Amino acid sequence: MGTVTAAGKSRPLPHPPQARSPVLGLPPTPSPPLADPHPSFLADKDAKVFVAGHRGLVGSAIVRRLLSLGFTSVVVRTHAELDLTRQADVEAFFAAERPRYVVLAAAKVGGIHANSTYPADFIAANLQIQTNVVDAALRCGSVRKLLFLGSSCIYPKFAPQPITEGSLLSGPLEPTNEWYAVAKIAGIKMCQAYRIQHGLDAVSAMPTNLYGPHDNFHPENSHVLPALIRRFHEAKATNAPEVVVWGSGSPLREFLHVDDLADGVIFLMDQYSGLEHVNVGSGSEVTIKELAELVKEVVGFQGNLVWDSSKPDGTPRKLMDSSKIQGMGWKPKIALKEGLVETYKWYVENVISNKK
Repeated sequence: MGTVTAAGKSRPLPHPPQARSPVLGLPPTPSPPLADPHPSFLADKDAKVFVAGHRGLVGSAIVRRLLSLGFTSVVVRTHAELDLTRQADVEAFFAAERPRYVVLAAAKVGGIHANSTYPADFIAANLQIQTNVVDAALRCGSVRKLLFLGSSCIYPKFAPQPITEGSLLSGPLEPTNEWYAVAKIAGIKMCQAYRIQHGLDAVSAMPTNLYGPHDNFHPENSHVLPALIRRFHEAKATNAPEVVVWGSGSPLREFLHVDDLADGVIFLMDQYSGLEHVNVGSGSEVTIKELAELVKEVVGFQGNLVWDSSKPDGTPRKLMDSSKIQGMGWKPKIALKEGLVETYKWYVENVISNKK
């Protein structure tokens, strides 16, 4: 509980109308622009930054990045300390802590199986978290900027590739995770609505498929990459002859290391203040088959890889167009194999070791 020692420039004041010379009709020498009364995010490292969801894959990476940059007042709460689905509790927290910046990385997440089994949980919990946090951020009066984290699943199943921000709501969603996607779309629209109506500097970032330390390796509720790491490791540990993977292996996926995403989040907090959400991706894609072979190599499993084509593949291709953020000057740094080696090392040291 408490402070761990944590997004963008506020909008500048408008310039006054330029006067014209009464004699020549020419504008006089322009006055210097009015100074922005607030420091940029990266120049405001003593301010309170509330990271919602700090124990998850994304939130933990953002906290690590903030601390490494020298932020001194990163505020976090566990779910037991603050249930973000309870409106009164969230409002009381914001009134007491009065953070200056908010990164909303808290969400109920899971893979195809979890979304199919618990659709009510996914749509209800995520809508509650988003609504409570964004509204409390406005009402408490101290929040200068909020960044909401969504997911690439917000885009239509058959969106033109690579997927631009403008593809949102242009077609039907992937049915296997539509409950989660609809909630995340609502979060984007809520940030836009609060910006338009109330002037809240709320921005949204849409990361691609993520992986890295603190990922969810649960046997039923994990995403594809951590699920592959766990299954290949268990097969290696038990000398199993084969690993069976769902689907055909043909879908194309893009992966971004969560530390790269954290760096992108800090960049947007410091540099971006706009209505439209921003894609954050690696710009590279691999087939699920190529990914499985790479994980098999990193883990060191020597058996066979078998594909169960009777199981669903999910979206056939999903590559995000991240030219908007890259045009602002940001780009990822961690290659996929390098990131997988690091992630597997973390899994062995933190997940497997804790079971012994």
